[in-house]
Amino acid sequence: MQLSINLLTKHRLDLQLVKRRKSVNVAPLFPDLGKIRRSRRGNKVSRFFRHIFEHNKIQKLLGTNLAILAIASSFLPTSHPFTEEIQESVITQAPTVFKTEIALQYPVEFIKITQGYRFYHPGIDLDGITGDPIRPIMSGDVEGIQYSTYGYGNAVLVSHNEGTMSFYAHLSKIFVSKNQEVTTSTVLGEMGATGRAYGDHLHLEVFENGNAINPLNLLPR
Repeated sequence: MQLSINLLTKHRLDLQLVKRRKSVNVAPLFPDLGKIRRSRRGNKVSRFFRHIFEHNKIQKLLGTNLAILAIASSFLPTSHPFTEEIQESVITQAPTVFKTEIALQYPVEFIKITQGYRFYHPGIDLDGITGDPIRPIMSGDVEGIQYSTYGYGNAVLVSHNEGTMSFYAHLSKIFVSKNQEVTTSTVLGEMGATGRAYGDHLHLEVFENGNAINPLNLLPR
C-alpha cells in the first residue's frame, strides 16, 4: 500500500507501508508424538520438552532465559537439602571395626595327629617343629605353669568355664604367667621337645570336672 502526503513536489515524501504477514509455517505448540517415538536420535522425553520450551509462544510468555533454565532444571537430579551435611558426617566418622573371636580351636595352626587318646595316653599328640606357636583351645585363665626336664617338660594348664581345663606339654618356651587371662589369640608358648618327648610335638590333654576326656570330642571337626 502506498500513501502520498500532499506537499510540494520537491518536498513530497512517499511512504510504503508493508503489512507483515503471519507465517503459515508456525509450528504447533505440542510436537507430533509419533515423530518423536520414531526418532532414533536423542532422548525422546528431552526432545518433547525442548520442543515445547523452544516454541516462540512459550518464549514470549516465559522469556528465553527462563525457558532455558526450565529445560536445564528438569534434567538435574533432585537432592535432599541435608544431603551434603549427611555425606560429610558419614565421611568424617571413623570406620567400624568388627572383631570376632574364635570360641574353640586347635592349639596349632597345622593339624597332624601322631598319637591319639588311649588309656595309657590321656591326650593327643600334635606334630610340628620347635618354635611353632601354641594357643589355648578356648579363652580362660592360666591355672599353673611347670618347668621341668622330665615327664611333661615345660607345660601350661589353662582353666575355662564350666569346669573345663586344658593342658599343654613339652613346650620349648612359655610366654604367659600364672593367673593371666588368655584368649584364643594369646600365644601360650612355643612347641618343643622338653621332658620325656621323642621329637618335636605338643601333648594336649583336656579335663572336664577333673576327669580326662578325649580332646577330639571337644575340638571342632
